[in-house]
Amino acid sequence: MDDWFHELPVASMALLVFGLTYLLALAIHAGVGWLARRGLSKSFKAVSPGMLSPLGVLFGLFVAFTAAQVWRDNDRATESVSHEASALRTAFLFAASFPGEPEAKLYDLIKTYAHETATVEWPMMAQRTAPLNVPPRPLQEALQFVLTLPTTNPGQQTAQHEITSALEAALDARKQRIMVSQTEVNAVKWTCLYLQALCALLAIALVHCDDRLASLLAMGLFATGVSVSVLLIAAYDRPFIGHIAVTPKPLLQVVSDSPPGRR
Repeated sequence: MDDWFHELPVASMALLVFGLTYLLALAIHAGVGWLARRGLSKSFKAVSPGMLSPLGVLFGLFVAFTAAQVWRDNDRATESVSHEASALRTAFLFAASFPGEPEAKLYDLIKTYAHETATVEWPMMAQRTAPLNVPPRPLQEALQFVLTLPTTNPGQQTAQHEITSALEAALDARKQRIMVSQTEVNAVKWTCLYLQALCALLAIALVHCDDRLASLLAMGLFATGVSVSVLLIAAYDRPFIGHIAVTPKPLLQVVSDSPPGRR
């Protein structure tokens, strides 16, 4: 689905999804009724009601497989941001082993990285244009700076190793975050999902062609289930865009939680 759709509030997304699904259901209902009045009702009644169960099961499987991908991507997005923030916090805490100018410079680089990520990289991830092959300058500088720091005792040697490992972990978490931002439920899956729903709606209309009210009620119930399923998947389809997207708050928290003397 397009970016404009994912940027809508959930209420507006619901209005579009429910409206489209109900319109399709009404069109099928009206079309089958029109054909039934023209002598095809006998053929329609010959359609076995037993078809409804397997069609519903198949639709449920489509929803389950599609939703599994969406939940997995959202979990990966949340975990990558959490790991990235944790790595930056670790680097910042161990920077206290190099008091004075080295500690201040490391903090400034981490702060710059957190703000650039939130203000520049996050909107790019929402548009799926964040560069995966261009490492962030502040983290690169921080890593190079740490490797050149002179160590005068075993504690500083340990701190240097931990800071280096933490910055490398942050870079890896960033890579995972960008990779997840480029995933989505593709058009083929959406098309198959809706085609399966249309097949089930058509089967309901054919089976109940002799009772238009029963047909309308049954199709309305199934269309509601389809709409709820599609809305839930669409709302979480893109982890970094929309009103319920994953935010850079954990990264910014690393900076805001720092001791007042280092801000």
